[in-house]
Amino acid sequence: GYIELIRGVPLITLLFMGHYVIPLVFPNTVDPPSALVRALIVITAFEAAYVAETVRGGLQSIPRGQYEAAQALGLVPWKVTRLVVLPQALRAVIPAIVGQFISLFKDTSLLSIIGFLELLQVAENVVSQPEFLGQRLHTVTFAFAALIYWAGSSTLSRASRRIEARLGVGDCR
Repeated sequence: GYIELIRGVPLITLLFMGHYVIPLVFPNTVDPPSALVRALIVITAFEAAYVAETVRGGLQSIPRGQYEAAQALGLVPWKVTRLVVLPQALRAVIPAIVGQFISLFKDTSLLSIIGFLELLQVAENVVSQPEFLGQRLHTVTFAFAALIYWAGSSTLSRASRRIEARLGVGDCR
């Protein structure tokens, strides 16, 4: 139910709920968490739901024979999961998990809506300073911000490809 609820609601809605609803849950005698902590809680809960669903799919992709072979060797159920099933499942879902983290990296721009200073907000603040007004720096500044997002995403993607190559993900055996 948790996964379906979280995945069914957009991140921006959850951020607004975290920003405005979490403080209402605390009694007047207790200080609610700071805005940053509330945003971290919401983003962690959001990403946890997506990563859990990805890992569940990886676990379901493991053939039944792997379980049976591990049990035939005398492994107890928790060792079957830890030593046989989980390593294979996580190896299979590396591309999906990295894709989810790239999406998270880009979704950080949503934090500006609830008042946090993030990359796009900094770019907007730079071009709105009196010294830069009228110099038409919007294009260059936002292109630079796009370059930073691209560089971060590209770096994560290349690291994922290196890990996949080292583990042989996608290789036919």
